[in-house]
Amino acid sequence: MRQIASVEELRSLVGQEVAVTEWFDVSQERVNLFAEATGDHQWIHLDVERCKAESPYRTTIAHGFLTLSLLPVLMQQAVSMPPSKLSVNYGLNKVRFPAPVPVGSRVRARVVPLEVEDIPGGYQMTWKVTIEREGGDKPVCIAESISRRYE
Repeated sequence: MRQIASVEELRSLVGQEVAVTEWFDVSQERVNLFAEATGDHQWIHLDVERCKAESPYRTTIAHGFLTLSLLPVLMQQAVSMPPSKLSVNYGLNKVRFPAPVPVGSRVRARVVPLEVEDIPGGYQMTWKVTIEREGGDKPVCIAESISRRYE
């Protein structure tokens, strides 16, 4: 985990990779729970036998949005900053899913601060988060994530 002592230090790191997280397991149970939470029950995520027969991946794959939803846990592993009154997810600029995440895979994130802007009461950070699959040749998710911290 990268310890960042201040917003000034964060500004000095813009454009540099600051952290690579530990590997995170993507299990069928997690995929099933995500399907229940979102109502997305497409067979390519849930039906192991059908995937063996019909899917080009020959196994179930995680929902793209499940992969995206790992950003908070991965960012928490990646970067530590001093406490603030409030920290919120502000949104996303761009998200792509260049490759699938077969169930049973492990993923991790590479984190780069892209921009730090002052806002009333705090600052806004834009992060490039690249999620890669262990053994994969392409990222499984590339996202520009925006968060805000209020002092």
